[in-house]
Amino acid sequence: MKKKIISLMLVLLVLAAAVFAGGSQEQPAADSAADKSAPAGPFTIGISKIVAHPALDALEKGIVEVVSAKYPDTVFDLQNANGEMSTAASIAQKFKAEKVDLAVGIATPTAQALVQAITDVPVIFSAVTDPVDAGLITSTSKGEGNVTGVSDMTPVKEQIEMLARLTEVKALGHVYTNSEANAVRLAEITEEVCKELGIKFVGTGVNNSAEVKQAAQAIAGKVDAFYVSTDNTVVSAISAIIDVAAKAGLPIVSADPTSAENGGVLLSWGFDYYKMGKATGRMVLDMLEGADPDSTPTMYMTDPSDIDLLIDTDNAAALGITIPADLLSAARTVQ
Repeated sequence: MKKKIISLMLVLLVLAAAVFAGGSQEQPAADSAADKSAPAGPFTIGISKIVAHPALDALEKGIVEVVSAKYPDTVFDLQNANGEMSTAASIAQKFKAEKVDLAVGIATPTAQALVQAITDVPVIFSAVTDPVDAGLITSTSKGEGNVTGVSDMTPVKEQIEMLARLTEVKALGHVYTNSEANAVRLAEITEEVCKELGIKFVGTGVNNSAEVKQAAQAIAGKVDAFYVSTDNTVVSAISAIIDVAAKAGLPIVSADPTSAENGGVLLSWGFDYYKMGKATGRMVLDMLEGADPDSTPTMYMTDPSDIDLLIDTDNAAALGITIPADLLSAARTVQ
């Protein structure tokens, strides 16, 4: 009897071992399947833009559309700093406190505020001209810890050369924002280009959009044309420069076609910010799905399809300027 009991116990031990062995073999398979599954959601994404104007609104729309198409349950916290750095900092702290899964800074000041406040989740910058000069990253060949993004460095020389082809420009007026790194860098580039082309650079700085009209009026009598860069504060008040230029009979060349669609800008050559938003959205998806911001280089909008040329023929007629046929045929928008 004792032998039978011992034999039975041995059989039970063998069966138990087989059961536990089988369980341990199945667990890695389950882990493997989990590794291949989509990331858990819904996600919360904070988007902070420095100011509302058509280009940045289109960029924001592009981000939301791309992310929502793949993850429709995503919650977006859309914030506007209204041109105030203190508000941008408060928005960044809000995103941090609410523990968003990812934050996007549209334009340099909001991106800077997010980078300073958030270190534990990806921060994506977009519409930042020079992210290295802005202190967001140290090299565009890679990210910086949790930070990477999309640059909107604009072809300043080509824009001014195009204007100079249409009308004589001995002095070029440029209103820019003193406190925005993006705007200051573009003003420096514009001055360098003017020097190279033999054009006098007449620049004047502002602190906010309310000062734009007065600044334009102060230099209107000293210049032959105005150049408007992708300075968000100035672009948000471009109607003020259009008004001043119209009264003075001066042409405007702009780097933002979206904000020139209402007329009054002779020509505008720059990025399609909606497409930039979609590109930013694709980068956001990469980060949500596990890509490393630190190893992701800055993205540039370099495809010809990313660039739009807008020509206002009514404005040209009012200024007595003839637009060559080759430029008209190259323009995506003629109004």
